[in-house]
Amino acid sequence: MAMHDLIARIRSRVDDLNRSERKVADVILQDPNAAIGMSIATLAQAATVSEPTVNRFCRNFETKGYPDFKIQLAQSLAGGTPYVSRSVESDDDAAAYTDKIIGATIAALDEIRRGVDPKRIERVVDHLSQARQIHFFALGASAPAAFDAQNKFFRFNLPVGAYNDVLMQRMIAAASHTGDVIVVISYTGRTRDLVEVAQVARESGALVIGITRDGSPLASVCTDILPVDLPEDTEVYMPMSSRMIHMALIDVLATGVTLRRGESFLPHLRTIKESLRPTKFPPKEG
Repeated sequence: MAMHDLIARIRSRVDDLNRSERKVADVILQDPNAAIGMSIATLAQAATVSEPTVNRFCRNFETKGYPDFKIQLAQSLAGGTPYVSRSVESDDDAAAYTDKIIGATIAALDEIRRGVDPKRIERVVDHLSQARQIHFFALGASAPAAFDAQNKFFRFNLPVGAYNDVLMQRMIAAASHTGDVIVVISYTGRTRDLVEVAQVARESGALVIGITRDGSPLASVCTDILPVDLPEDTEVYMPMSSRMIHMALIDVLATGVTLRRGESFLPHLRTIKESLRPTKFPPKEG
């Protein structure tokens, strides 16, 4: 995580703060733009804490004090769209929840764009480019990303499958061999079945890539991961932004494999695309 991205650092450490410091974090994350304009006394009052607590909070985030903290907060805002915690509330009208959902998705995509590690992308593209066959595993709301991946990767003249049935996943994992790549997609990385399937695949000799939360149980058993670490309430609401992130990363990986194949592979892709032409009505003229 970039050191200048103060908002992301605060958000990632909220659960580790004490009760008083968490109040300060909540006020800042609710409206970072407003926090920049607050004096230390105003922020302390808004968080119902003392001024020394605000100073202690600032020093916890490697700043010299409140003025330096506000400078870094402004730099963080200037660096991109912050992911402000704006959960959907039960009394939101259509305008409110539409704005929150789309805004959160835009912010999440922007944060992934700024935080993604190109070396990790290159490494995962290497694994996929050298695969004998590829399987995409996911469950629940992550399943659409797995089937989207199948739709993109079958074009590379490789055996490709997407599965959202645990028993089928387990059998395929057990039958895997060296040279097979299994990509497991999970936002939380805490789904017991997927962790067990990933372990079975590793024991069978497959290379297992996780698109999941860094430090999760799933990440710990994968050969390599693309981390997706974004705040999202999956206990009450279905995953929203994370699903779009997963699909965006699948697009990135598919593009990487396409470029790795070189220009000589483009006619093959063009042939597949042209095969769909008879299935569509021609565009209207004028």
